[in-house]
Amino acid sequence: MNKLLVSLLLTLGISGLAHAAGDAAAGQGKIAMCSACHNPDGNSMLPNFPKLAGQGERYLLKQMQDIKSGARTVVEMTGMLDAMSDQDLADIAAWYNSQKGTIGAADPALVKRGEELYQGGKLTDGMPACTGCHSPNGAGIDLAIYPKLNGQHAGYIAKQLTDFREGDRTNDGEAMIMRSIAAKLSNKDIQALSSYIQGLN
Repeated sequence: MNKLLVSLLLTLGISGLAHAAGDAAAGQGKIAMCSACHNPDGNSMLPNFPKLAGQGERYLLKQMQDIKSGARTVVEMTGMLDAMSDQDLADIAAWYNSQKGTIGAADPALVKRGEELYQGGKLTDGMPACTGCHSPNGAGIDLAIYPKLNGQHAGYIAKQLTDFREGDRTNDGEAMIMRSIAAKLSNKDIQALSSYIQGLN
């Protein structure tokens, strides 16, 4: 079992090294259009636009590629990436990944339920804890292309979870991990979980 795990990690690590071709310094010069919504340092001030700072180079690149190809629909970004090359996208991903993310605050009334869901899941419904993919502190696992969540706007998280649940967002792959998890969350669960994530540090 340990040999299998080491082999898997080495394989992911090797492919990760081959994939990490972004140049953060070059990316800084390519984010003028991105900055209007996401800010130059990737810490969006508006809750409907995600924070990109420190999000993970591989994850950011995948999302931009999915948006450009149409695999992920983001109306506000329609056409914005069309003229960008793969290198441009990799550079932008490297820039935003190199920035430090900010942490928000959770609603005290929702912390207990949010923490229960994030740290423990809903095992009676077959929903695993969020920690398995996004880590206990919400830092994510970029090697596996699992995003950083801590500090993300609650409004944005709530929309993504709802979109996964309703089938409006489907770029989580054939395993449908996020769609199957979100399907087990009520509106109140999503509200509590999103608030907890916003303040997770």
